Amino acid sequence: MTSTFAKLADLPLEIESCSLRGLSREISMGFERLTTVVSLHGGGEEGVGEDVISYPADQLAFQQAGAPDLTGTWTLAELGEHLDDLDLFTTTPLFSAYRKWRLWAFHSAALDLALRQAGRSLHDVLGVTPRPMTFVLSTGIGEPPSTDGLRELLGRYPQLRLKLDASPSWDDRVLAELAEMNAIDTIDFKSFTPDLGDANVADAGLYRRVAEALPEAWLEDPNLASAEADSALAPYRDRITWDTPSRSIAEIQALASKPRMINIKPSRFGSLKELCDSYDLCAEQGIGVYAGGMFELGPGRGQAQYLASIFHAEAPNDIAPAGYNDPTPADGLPASPLAPAPAAVGFRWEEEA
Repeated sequence: MTSTFAKLADLPLEIESCSLRGLSREISMGFERLTTVVSLHGGGEEGVGEDVISYPADQLAFQQAGAPDLTGTWTLAELGEHLDDLDLFTTTPLFSAYRKWRLWAFHSAALDLALRQAGRSLHDVLGVTPRPMTFVLSTGIGEPPSTDGLRELLGRYPQLRLKLDASPSWDDRVLAELAEMNAIDTIDFKSFTPDLGDANVADAGLYRRVAEALPEAWLEDPNLASAEADSALAPYRDRITWDTPSRSIAEIQALASKPRMINIKPSRFGSLKELCDSYDLCAEQGIGVYAGGMFELGPGRGQAQYLASIFHAEAPNDIAPAGYNDPTPADGLPASPLAPAPAAVGFRWEEEA
């Protein structure tokens, strides 16, 4: 059986120049989000990707340094290997994982340009049909926790499904209110997020309370290093999913036991080949996949939705239309599932509301 990447590897592309464009937007998490659009130009076409690094200083340094010289004629595989060998940073990034995030911006732009120069779409080359994409909204309930905001949002969008970040401050009252809403698909414990400090500490009591109160929710990234935490979630093992420890084939294969589901964020894989091979591995091993968002402001969100519509359309994909991430989401946003909207050519999604 032909691998996913093998269907793309020999696509030719010609690059005449590369440019960068900064984006900024206030989002629901209460800060100004910065990203950078990477554009590759050639043959009268433009291919785009998005650098989703979350540290503003790394984004600004990238924009000030300018784009690398990628001029030449390549196949997609050749350019990918060349990109993998480049240092795309002029300063040391805040986290080493950011190297893959930036790399994906170039790989996705290259895929878009190669497809546009060939006059074909991604799903056409892969021989698949995009499907309506189920999505959830990742949001929070504050400190001290209050479910009032969720109730207001669900009042306007009653079919909306949610992904929430757990907190030790969630008492039985809060959990009961969340359970009553019957709208929670995923709870994220964020135990491997490097900039969250105490969130990395295993909390067996929290894990148990959440698992019992929300019996249908996926349990993402708990810290099972302690015997107590591992025991607390032992009865709920089939609901545990992984995000941060699943950023490569090697990490997926190194998981202590095969999960039913994992979170694949394209930018965390860096290279197009690694991402495609990971999709193939999960399909072969019967591991379900859902996507996570990175608060993309530009083409990255639509590209993630495009991939989800091809590889895991019915999963609880944390890539809601970007309008849901506004401080106050407007009325009339698209409902889940999101209708397929691939561009006629390239690696782009037409609806990026």
